[in-house]
Amino acid sequence: MLGQKLGEEKGRVTSRRVLESDDPHYVKMEISFEAQGTLLGMQANNIGTYSVFNRVGSQIYGEGQGIVMTQDGSSAIWNGHGVGTPTGDGMGIKFAYSVAYQADANGKLAALNDVLVVGEHTAAGDGSTVSTYYEWKA
Repeated sequence: MLGQKLGEEKGRVTSRRVLESDDPHYVKMEISFEAQGTLLGMQANNIGTYSVFNRVGSQIYGEGQGIVMTQDGSSAIWNGHGVGTPTGDGMGIKFAYSVAYQADANGKLAALNDVLVVGEHTAAGDGSTVSTYYEWKA
């Protein structure tokens, strides 16, 4: 069941590049971003990279990793995956995703260790990004 909202962020795509694909019928791309926002009520910066693969029916599959840091230096690494579609805005894509975090067990982000985070991430054609994330409760 969808739980409480954990945070939101806005940012910018910092790079896009086409990667060698294992299958010549599909395109594989790498997208990196930096974003600022709130996580668990704290100001935080997030940086990450995800690879996306075109699938049948304009579906896009992606998987990525990154790190989020609060202003006081607390941090958590994340790994995630999701599915998305093109938005029709140039290189824009919208994803529904899930993320698992790893944080210091005694740190301010420790609550992230025990939840699956789900959310939406949009990268607009102009390179701006917006993400909102929620706790998933079993």
